[in-house]
Amino acid sequence: MVFSSVTFLFYFLPAFLLCYFATPGVRAKNMVLLAFSLVFYAWGGIANVAVLAVSIVGNYFLALAIDGRSERWRLRVLGLAVAANLAGLIAFKYSGFLAQNLNVLLGPAGLALPVVHPALPLGISFFTFHAISYLVDVYRRKASANGRFEEIAVYITMFPQLVAGPIVRYSTIHRRIRQRRTTLGRVSAGLRIFVIGLSWKVLIADEVAPVVSAVFDHTATPNLGEAWLGVTAYALQIYFDFGGYSNMAIGLAIAMGLKFPRNFNLPYGARSISDFWRRWHMSLSSWFRDYLYIPLGGNRYGHWHTAANLWTVFLLCGLWHGASWTFVIWGAHHGTFLVLERTRFGAWMKAAPRVLSHLYVLLVVLTGWVWFRADSLPQALELFQGLVGMNGAGYLSAQLEVELKPVTLAILVLAWPLAMFGLPRPGGGSMAPKTRLAVFGAVDTLVVWGLFVLCVLSVGAATYSPFLYFRF
Repeated sequence: MVFSSVTFLFYFLPAFLLCYFATPGVRAKNMVLLAFSLVFYAWGGIANVAVLAVSIVGNYFLALAIDGRSERWRLRVLGLAVAANLAGLIAFKYSGFLAQNLNVLLGPAGLALPVVHPALPLGISFFTFHAISYLVDVYRRKASANGRFEEIAVYITMFPQLVAGPIVRYSTIHRRIRQRRTTLGRVSAGLRIFVIGLSWKVLIADEVAPVVSAVFDHTATPNLGEAWLGVTAYALQIYFDFGGYSNMAIGLAIAMGLKFPRNFNLPYGARSISDFWRRWHMSLSSWFRDYLYIPLGGNRYGHWHTAANLWTVFLLCGLWHGASWTFVIWGAHHGTFLVLERTRFGAWMKAAPRVLSHLYVLLVVLTGWVWFRADSLPQALELFQGLVGMNGAGYLSAQLEVELKPVTLAILVLAWPLAMFGLPRPGGGSMAPKTRLAVFGAVDTLVVWGLFVLCVLSVGAATYSPFLYFRF
């Protein structure tokens, strides 16, 4: 079940909101949230729920064990708990990838491991990181182990963020799980953010998706125009798809009286790759920073140690996204430029004109998306050949011309300023502040309702379109 589906918008969400707000008391509301979250997750398969249940029960008791006794005991249990969570993630997500690569080494000896690709539980990368953050926060005494099992279950299973984030740390939300209140203003603000996220997904990301598919999935040797069109369209698709999901999750949380962290802040408007990662998938970036980069030593031990830490973090960040060498190379791609920016090159770019620094960031990010989207190394190399004109500069393919409808072309042009700089803010003008606020509020309400109507019409007519980050 996805947020941008008839099932969710017209059946699941209204039923949840009705039951949630009709139920008195926070503890009872938590039980409603837990029940609906399990139904939401079970929609993707009952086997998924079994894996999730093991994670919840295991981490509940491990956190209680971490919260007591001596420091040595606590550290040992933390190590065991983190290893157990990572073992589950590796078994489901990376066992086939590891076996394939080990077989390359074992081949000369005539040996081979069985290559098995288990069905990947939805959102396992996200709920595993949620669980690890809970355990580490308990160890660091940023929060106490929670003896109420249902509250830990709610924290891990909350359906808005369960399958694709944002990554919500237990230490930032545990008080609101137990004590929160909802108001009409919060519900209104939350649903407004939800509609904006829905429009990002349905009206922008899904509209450019056929162009991306035509280039990456149906063009063997893309020429110069096809390659750049496919890459720029994918940059918009992944931003408005994942950013749209994050906004929907954040909006639903606000409506329930919870608070999720912001996940995107105009990343394509960044002026350096370091700045880009402070704006893109912010909850994941900060998770890797606080739970891996800083414990490894951060930037405290000189340039080479810092470079090694950055490379380690981004190689693992790439691998977190998928069990493929293309993702590892994508992580190395970003790690390389992050290291480079800590040299004189970074100072030069900081002093460079704004236009030049923006172009630098877009070039690095767009070429990085080639590795991220390509299904294989050969396909990625074909795309790079197209980007530099090695496959010629002829006409667009017939399929691509069909997908480039006038609406799609308009979105490909108009969405870039929106992605880089956001919407322009209304100026002061000659209106009195109260009048300007009232006019802006009325226009905003009409626009949001208009977007919702367009989304409903589009969802009703569209085929199934999952969020890109569901695969992780």
